Amino acid sequence: MTPQEAIDRAVSLTCWSGDVTAAPLVGGITNHNILVHDQGKKYVVRLGQDIPEHMVMRWNELAISRAAQASGVAPAVVHSEPAVMVLEYIDSTPLAEADLNDAATLGCVVDLIKRAHVRIPNHLRGPVLSFSVFHILRDYAATLREHRSEHQARLGGLLEHAAALERAVGAVDLVLGHNDLLPANILRAGTQYWLIDWEYGGFNSPLFDLGGLASNCDLAPEAEAMMLQRYFGTAPDAALWRCYEAMKCASLLRETMWSMVSETTSQIDFDYRAYTAGNLDRFERSFAQFSQQGNAS
Repeated sequence: MTPQEAIDRAVSLTCWSGDVTAAPLVGGITNHNILVHDQGKKYVVRLGQDIPEHMVMRWNELAISRAAQASGVAPAVVHSEPAVMVLEYIDSTPLAEADLNDAATLGCVVDLIKRAHVRIPNHLRGPVLSFSVFHILRDYAATLREHRSEHQARLGGLLEHAAALERAVGAVDLVLGHNDLLPANILRAGTQYWLIDWEYGGFNSPLFDLGGLASNCDLAPEAEAMMLQRYFGTAPDAALWRCYEAMKCASLLRETMWSMVSETTSQIDFDYRAYTAGNLDRFERSFAQFSQQGNAS
């Protein structure tokens, strides 16, 4: 779908009250986001098919988006149909990496994440997916082999690393995770914060969201310690730190292999090769540090 086709599709929806205007929103590397003005109000139209290779099912995204709305952590869903979801527009600013390196902002975001984890399951209806990162990594490897990816030679080593991380994580407590905590998926409107883009939402360990947030924002160790203490209500002990560091590495590997798969399957105009290279470098450095810490203990 071209940008103009996405605009035409958004404008043609039957939910509008009158003549509308529409323009693309920046961002979105798995779907098209269109800003629509209708009768003095603004809406965001998300256009996207299921993406089975990434385990993105739009019925799952819709169910979690509605539960997140009911939980007070996400914008309202005002209309939906196959491959389409229309959301209330929040007059806000997406966060950037630097914002999360401010202690006060990070504290507010951690509180938001915990509210989402705790409250959303109370509002969920119907079937909802899980998000098992180590299953996803194994499935990505199979997909890459099927597509004869140029990254095939790396897969054996990456899966060995994944297995070591899975052993280090061990058993997990389940919450309803966002599972894609890029800074831009967190909006700030005055003193209120919102989580958007629930396409990867599903039951998962809370450490995946926390580790993903830390790695995506390059948080300093002191900020990570504050984040864990704020979330769990107590200073992290050595066992929690080890489990957290393993899950943080796993989140980086998932982002890396997500991009490897997207190189061969996505039709979105985005430089996935560069994204793969950057995330692979971050993962390798993070895993090396994780291994050194394990050898030293």
